[in-house]
Amino acid sequence: MKLVLATSNKGKVREIKSLYSDYEVLPYSELIDEFEIIEDADTFKENALIKARAVFKALNDEDVIVIADDSGISVDALGGEPGIYSARYAGADATDKDNLYKLIDAIKAKGLKSSHAHYTAAIAIVTKKGEYSVHGWMYGDALSEARGEGGFGYDPMFIPLGYEKTLGELDDETKKRLSHRSKALSLAKVILQTL
Repeated sequence: MKLVLATSNKGKVREIKSLYSDYEVLPYSELIDEFEIIEDADTFKENALIKARAVFKALNDEDVIVIADDSGISVDALGGEPGIYSARYAGADATDKDNLYKLIDAIKAKGLKSSHAHYTAAIAIVTKKGEYSVHGWMYGDALSEARGEGGFGYDPMFIPLGYEKTLGELDDETKKRLSHRSKALSLAKVILQTL
């Protein structure tokens, strides 16, 4: 079964491919030219559905299954920021590092060394048979410093509940087991098996 990912984010593509090794998984950019998708909804679920619908329509192939992820980190001390704006927290053309250091600075500005936080991942599946969505969460603390070189995005500043190392310091197998995206993708796999 061919699964087309509504992303070209290398970190997400790598993570999804490793969890779905029994499927043919490819980013949509290998099939058609990349195009801008306006994510203007208020929730991770709706933004994931917007991406999946747009790619499904652009591919114009009823036999594909499109999977989209919308995910981010929400920091309690910042009223849930950056939330759905995680990928563009430091601006539209910001890099992962720009976003990371803006969030670190925002926590420091509150006079804190850390804050409770959580990651959310919403996975949307769009097929000719219908639309589906699932969620996964990972809880822990966001730090006012970056530690470790592993992972991507906000990984160097997030310590999962029950651990002392950041996601940037933990090994890939441990991260995969804890990941909000892994949890959501496991639930999505159940849906895929019924299609």
